[in-house]
Formats: sequence, structure tokens, C-alpha cells
Amino acid sequence: MHANEKLVVDTLLTRADHVLTCDPSFQVFSPGAVAVHQGTIAAVGPCRDVEQRYEAKETWTLHGHMLLPGLVNTHVHGAMSLFRGVGDDLPLDRWLRERIFPAESRFVGPEFVRLGTLLSCVEMILGGTTTFCDGYFFEESAADAAEHIGMRAVLGQGVLSCPTPDVPDPAQAADRAAAFLESFSRRPSRLVPSLFCHATYTCTPETLRWAKALCRDHGLLFQIHVSETLWETQEIQSRYGRSPVRHLEKLGILDERTLCVHAVWVNEDDLRTLAQTRAAVSHNLESNLKLASGIASLPAMRQAGITVGLGTDGCASNNDLDLFSEMSLAAKIHKAVCGDPTVCSAREVLLMATRQGACALGLGGVTGSLEVGKRADLVAVDINQAHLTPLYDPVSHLVYAARSSDVRHVWVDGVPIVRDGTVQTLDVSHVLGEARRTAQSIRTVLFPP
Repeated sequence: MHANEKLVVDTLLTRADHVLTCDPSFQVFSPGAVAVHQGTIAAVGPCRDVEQRYEAKETWTLHGHMLLPGLVNTHVHGAMSLFRGVGDDLPLDRWLRERIFPAESRFVGPEFVRLGTLLSCVEMILGGTTTFCDGYFFEESAADAAEHIGMRAVLGQGVLSCPTPDVPDPAQAADRAAAFLESFSRRPSRLVPSLFCHATYTCTPETLRWAKALCRDHGLLFQIHVSETLWETQEIQSRYGRSPVRHLEKLGILDERTLCVHAVWVNEDDLRTLAQTRAAVSHNLESNLKLASGIASLPAMRQAGITVGLGTDGCASNNDLDLFSEMSLAAKIHKAVCGDPTVCSAREVLLMATRQGACALGLGGVTGSLEVGKRADLVAVDINQAHLTPLYDPVSHLVYAARSSDVRHVWVDGVPIVRDGTVQTLDVSHVLGEARRTAQSIRTVLFPP
């Protein structure tokens, strides 16, 4: 190649006012550019440098935009978007017993899961989330939805020691899980299978052991709700004589491929155990607040060296999938709880929604930051807004001032999934119409006249 000859790439995203890499050095380029080739980031850096080295088949000029890695939602029950609002203002146990479990037994099937997950995918991708970690039943249908829209996902087949919508006989749960994992041989590489054991109080030690063994055999993530409520910790203490975290550690469940969701009611010994085993945590603040489950000790987790990502939980207990609002609230509430305005800085929280979230899912080498060799999952935020003017610190602005509705463009694997605020890969109006029709059936059963 001659000295002045430029490398040709598929796409050049250039002239962005700010490019936030979220890499280990936390580089910010103002203005900046990103070159993408065959779905992979080929270059990222100052605008002038990248433009001098690359020419592209397609160039996006992003004046008035901030470019950042796609956000990573580490805990979702995608299909439950169709239950959004059916059991608000109830404690967790009543919410489950009186609304969610009856609704699931009546309505949940493959088509329900496909539609509900597709609705969640639309909400997430429009809000800048490019990767999500799901856990539910009939999870092949959730994979269909993620594949259709073009998102990256870790998809966890739900496992319990009692009858479920897709495993009426618990004795068949292991066979069901194995069949689910086998089905992924035909999926694109951006979709990764997982197993999601609901909780230590709904899964026997035997169930937890075989599910974790299956995950280990396949090198996959194992997900589980852990210490979400005070009741749960007391129940497991009464059954086994130890906390949920110590119970999992005793069973050999905790390692770097284990994602512990919630971890609200954990003590210092639990934190040490999580850190020593290298298990990760998904912090679901808004859901925990809405259900009055409590506030997880996020600063203590971070200080212990635990990898923590942000999650929204499902729409039935949040009631949205907005990681921008999760970032903002997480950065603020822990300051008040600790009486220290320096904890959970904007930079820390943004990393939890990007690189740390990807690491928690075992995808740290694939996504979560803008680095050469990683997949091109990117989000462009329109900063030409009254609530984003003036701008002194782009990181602070993203966490404390930006909204999910400010997202204008989204790429996954270098493919533009959202362009000018419009999803490119499906008819959103059709999805919304299907969801409304399904909701009418749910309303008739749960809220009879």
C-alpha cells in the first residue's frame, strides 16, 4: 500500500462531537470517528486521524451527536412486557402469587414469548440497548425475536423444580434444557444460550447442580435470582442454615460464569464470597425500589472488586427497559444512601451499563466498548437538545441529563438497526398492534368487568 493510499472499510462514522470508547483507558475523542469493516471496529480515534487513514463505502457524518458503545442490559424477562402494569403497587410475594403466576399459567406459550420479547426488543433498541440477557420460558421464541430484530443477546431457558409453562413435569427439566442448548447450533453467533435457574427457594440443590453442570459442560453463563428479598434470605437460612450466596457457594455454583441477579440482602461475608469466586452481579435498582425489595449495596460491591452490570428486570416489575434512567438513578440514590456525593460516579455507572455489563455476561471480548477488534455495537445520541445544552462533560451528560429518547441511530455488528429514530428491521406498528390485541385477552381474564 502506498503511503497516501487509504484503507477501504464498509462504514465510517465520523465527525461525531464526542466519541466515548469506555475502553480501559476511558478515552474520549472530541471530535472523533469510528471505522467499521465486516461488522468489526477497524479503528477509533480523533476524527482527523481516522479520516486520513480510511475511506468507506458508506459514510455517516454525525455532527451534533455523541457516539458510545451499545448499552448492555444484564437482566430482562423480555416476554413479560405483555404483563406491563398488571400488578402494580403490590409486594413481591403477592405480585407473584396473585397476578404473575396465574397470568403465566393462562397465557404463556411460544407465540406469547415471541411477541412479548419482540416488543421488549423494540423498546430496548430504540433506547440504545444493543445487548440483553434474558431469562424466561419457551426461550427459543425469545431467540427468534432477538434474531429477527438483529440484537445481541444471552438467552436463558428458565429452570425450576416445580411445573412451568413449558415443562409441566419437573422430571423433564434437564432434557428440556439440553434440547434448548442444542437448538442454538443453527443460530447466529450474536445469540448465546444460557440457563436461568429462578432462585434458591424455587430450585432444589439437585436442580441447581445439574443446571450448573450443563452450563459448565457447554461453557455458558448460569443465571439466578439471589437474595432479592429479606424473606428469601430468611427462608434459605431456615432451610439450609446459611445465606443464599453461601448456599450457592457450598453447592459449587459460583464462578466467573455465574450471574447473580439483585443481591440486595447480602452481608460482608457474602460480598467476600462473590468476589473470591468471581461471580458477577446484575444491579436492578428500579425494580427493587418498586417492589420495596430494598437497595443493594452497590458501592460495597464495587469496593469488593465484584463485576457489576446494570439490569432493568422485566416490564412487569419496573415498568420499562430504559437503561438511561437506570444509570441516572443508580448514580444518584447511592450517594444519598451513603451520604457521599463521590460514590457511583457518572464514569463508574456508564461503565456498568457498557463494558462491565458485557464482562458480567461473558461478552467482554466481544462488545461493551469501542476498541479495535470488537464487534461494532454503537449508539449515536443527539445532543442538539435544550436539556443537553450547554455541554461541558459528555460522560456526566450521558448519565445525568440524557434520555433514551435522545438516541437517533443504533448499530449491531455494524448493521444500522435504528436510523433517525426508526427501527429498520421490522414493522413496529405491527408489533404494537399485536401487543394491544394480546393485552385485550389478558385484560378480560385478569380484570373481568
